[in-house]
Amino acid sequence: MKFSVVVVSTSRYEALASGREPPPDLTGDLICELLAASGHIIVSRRVVPDDVGALRSALEEEANRGVDVIVFAGGTGLSPRDVTVEAIRPMLEKEMPGFGELLRLLSYERVGPAAMLTRALAGVYKGVVVFCLPGSPDAARLAVEKLIGPEVGHAVKHARGG
Repeated sequence: MKFSVVVVSTSRYEALASGREPPPDLTGDLICELLAASGHIIVSRRVVPDDVGALRSALEEEANRGVDVIVFAGGTGLSPRDVTVEAIRPMLEKEMPGFGELLRLLSYERVGPAAMLTRALAGVYKGVVVFCLPGSPDAARLAVEKLIGPEVGHAVKHARGG
């Protein structure tokens, strides 16, 4: 599968835009490593700020690259700045509510009731499967290894009417 990885981080975006050294991108690195190790191709990797317009533009631009899957990582928390879910949800043609439900279940097994704070989203936009993951490396690993990896081909097949 061909993937785009979009890291949602205002601090990283601002550092990159100003030419400063950004903080390490542990989650973006981890997602790309896990996907590549499973034989997937990373077509694009970018950083966007926590901004509704920037997130929607990134979704549109990445979908137009001809990828099969777009993974957004970050901006899914409860703080007022976290707007990934609110930006992407209205753009989806179909949602996969089971993704968030299962990620919370798996998280609960690891962290207990704090898992209820986990916001995640998945669905389809223009035939492209879209996942919005929390920005923590642990949550990203869990999502990619236990949910996305085993079912991404199946999800893409159905998203494209197959």
